Amino acid sequence: MTELVRLEVEGGVGTIRLDRPPMNALNAEIQHGLIAACREASERADVAAVVVWGGEKVFAAGADIKQMEAMSYTDMVDHSALLQDFTRALAGIPKPTVAAITGYALGGGCEVALACDWRVAADDATLGQPEVTLGIIPGAGGTQRLARLVGPAKAKDLVFSGRFVGAEEALAIGLVDRVVPAAEVYDTARELVARYAGGPSYALRAAKEAIDRGLEVDLESGLEIERMLFSGLFATKDRATGMKHFVEKGKGPAPFEGA
Repeated sequence: MTELVRLEVEGGVGTIRLDRPPMNALNAEIQHGLIAACREASERADVAAVVVWGGEKVFAAGADIKQMEAMSYTDMVDHSALLQDFTRALAGIPKPTVAAITGYALGGGCEVALACDWRVAADDATLGQPEVTLGIIPGAGGTQRLARLVGPAKAKDLVFSGRFVGAEEALAIGLVDRVVPAAEVYDTARELVARYAGGPSYALRAAKEAIDRGLEVDLESGLEIERMLFSGLFATKDRATGMKHFVEKGKGPAPFEGA
């Protein structure tokens, strides 16, 4: 990992903290750091869910344009894989994830947020994909994940125009899931995923995989993905624990072990 990105774990929740003041510009070091943090969060048994947070002032205001401006075509051919690798790593965490958005989530910063399962935004937050104003398009998943989240027409509006949207419009179009005062963003995001600590981790993993993979295929293929993942959970201790608890005690949380 890098000092610009760190994973902090408390109470079963891992916080991936972006820390490159003043705007958390996503240079190559941060991108590599995100990949490492996502890998660690995925592998650690004491991490049940993940919050991605840029701090109290800003989530991430996009790529490091000064670094990018000097790149040639061949430079970008080599670098563009990294652009998608760090958001793929985040989207691939097999646990619930949420972006805690304060200030700006623009360009690559918005793409980081899009790679999470949910997004909690401050009421004064600003989001957008302004790459077209630089003569380029989103390159870290923005054209694909944004369209899948808000629909192609709204995605084209945001990507073609490069315009910024405030938190309330982002909520209205489904770009974010909750809007709260800025001081409450991190706690709200953490509360959203903390409920999964102590839960049936393999069932949650299977549910996320079924939904995410199912969106990429036709219905029949998606149903087959669901069937196979559903059946596989009968090999877990938590399935046996959960069903036994229900039969014997009915309501109430089962004592899952994450196994």
